[in-house]
Amino acid sequence: MSGDPMSSDDASSPFRTWNGVEPLEFLPGVHLHAIGGEQVLLCRVSYEPGTTVARHHHEATEQIVVLTSGEMTLTIGDEQRRMTAGDVAVINRGVPHELYSDTGCTFVEALSPVPRDHVPDLNRDLVLGKLSSSLHVER
Repeated sequence: MSGDPMSSDDASSPFRTWNGVEPLEFLPGVHLHAIGGEQVLLCRVSYEPGTTVARHHHEATEQIVVLTSGEMTLTIGDEQRRMTAGDVAVINRGVPHELYSDTGCTFVEALSPVPRDHVPDLNRDLVLGKLSSSLHVER
């Protein structure tokens, strides 16, 4: 491990960095960085202007979204809101939702349990303890 406390050279270290790490293009126009443990995944997500994520749901995962810049329209179930920086939303598991940003935006999301499909690199982006990935879900 290097002398930098934020280095990810040592996979057993609880410290990581997104600096210098290319984000995963999760969907067209959707780019994310992720870090997770045994029970929660934290992602920084950026939408390019004009990006839509079609209506979908997470069968086993709850999602909390905190918009940090830009604007987006979020529909959860039958309720739709235009969100700006500082707005937050909770999407319970199994609830259909869709997102659109005409201007582009960045948000932080927390997902629990950890959906493996949101983890760009299972070795670099997870810090696991005794339970390892036993609580993680596929989607």
